[in-house]
Amino acid sequence: MATQNPTLEYLATTKIGEKGQLTVPKQFREDLGLGNGSPFAVLRLGDGLILVPEQQRFEHLCQEVSARLTTVDLKPKDLLLSLPAARDRVYVRRYQKKSSGTARRRHPRVG
Repeated sequence: MATQNPTLEYLATTKIGEKGQLTVPKQFREDLGLGNGSPFAVLRLGDGLILVPEQQRFEHLCQEVSARLTTVDLKPKDLLLSLPAARDRVYVRRYQKKSSGTARRRHPRVG
């Protein structure tokens, strides 16, 4: 796993292949512990793209969630009670209509 180094460096140039694929230089793959099929998040920043290995993004997300839950002193039980409403908001956002009771039944409740 790579060390956390916030320094931005210009290190290499690569090209987009015929199928839209980018080649990540070997040194970077080795430094970051990336193998074939490693997933990346692709973020757009103005006219540029940022590639972030999914594992790093997931670890950062977990740290952020943990820090925020600790700050507001939210208990696991309270968080679990909020899941049905959160699930409904995601459903409405994605499908633009209110979920029926059937959508909720597909997801087992925890607790």
